[in-house]
Amino acid sequence: MAENLHDSRQSYKKGTLSKDSIDPNPIQQFRTWFYEAKELEEVGEANAMTLVTIGLDGFPKGRIVLLKNFDEHGFYFYTNYNSDKGKSISVNDKVSLSFFWPVLERQIIIKGTAAKTSEEISLNYFNSRPRGSRLGAIVSNQSEVIENREILEEQLKALEEHYKNNEILKPLHWGGFLVSPISIEFWQGRPDRLHDRIRYTLKEMDWKIERLSP
Repeated sequence: MAENLHDSRQSYKKGTLSKDSIDPNPIQQFRTWFYEAKELEEVGEANAMTLVTIGLDGFPKGRIVLLKNFDEHGFYFYTNYNSDKGKSISVNDKVSLSFFWPVLERQIIIKGTAAKTSEEISLNYFNSRPRGSRLGAIVSNQSEVIENREILEEQLKALEEHYKNNEILKPLHWGGFLVSPISIEFWQGRPDRLHDRIRYTLKEMDWKIERLSP
């Protein structure tokens, strides 16, 4: 039976966005919005973002990953390089990131290219992770088919015993990606679906700022 969601809607009234009010640098504008979201308990994980890659099968695939750093170069996340996303990026480095913070009625969409971070950056982040997360990165052959969860749990127990008195070494196939943006769009919900959309597009060494129709 078809599900009718025609009446599933709400009116957005919490903010406005204009070319006069934004920072000329999109990273600075992102920083402002990100920390406003991070300060709100209702948001939960403000750094949760949807990463979209083009898979080896030619289809786009989105999944939630966590933003772990950002600077003037772009946006950083970490993963198993042998995962679906890692293999996809190795073939097609064009990706999209998106953030949605319903409490603020805001969305950010980033288009860019992804490249592996240096081994030093990957190692520094790996060593900062909780012990369990480091062991989990070793146990998981991410995206591979497994027979059952018990296999993972048994492998984890064995690793816990092995590394009880040993340093946990970062797997060579695990590390970071830096997404260097070429376009960043900021979306602020407005009444009657006449939302505010401001897009920054990188033109050589400068950012072009445009308002988009909702």
